[in-house]
Amino acid sequence: MTVTHHEQLEVWQQAMELVTLVYDHTRSFPRDEIYGLTGQIRRAAVSVPSNIAEGQGRRSTKEFLNHLSMARGSLIEVRTQMEIAK
Repeated sequence: MTVTHHEQLEVWQQAMELVTLVYDHTRSFPRDEIYGLTGQIRRAAVSVPSNIAEGQGRRSTKEFLNHLSMARGSLIEVRTQMEIAK
């Protein structure tokens, strides 16, 4: 099966689930963190599926792999920030 849309990628679907989980979890963060850690975690989470989608839309495998690498970096950022938030 040839993937023609990023929505068909299982990794993108899972990344979208991550965004939902992050938003749900960060709703319980203190209000004074809305522009701090809450916003930072949410932006990093949104970056994961965004980079996957952008990479899939590029014309070359090299560009796709570069965007997957950026998505992975954002995922690691989310994990680290969630540890900080504990």
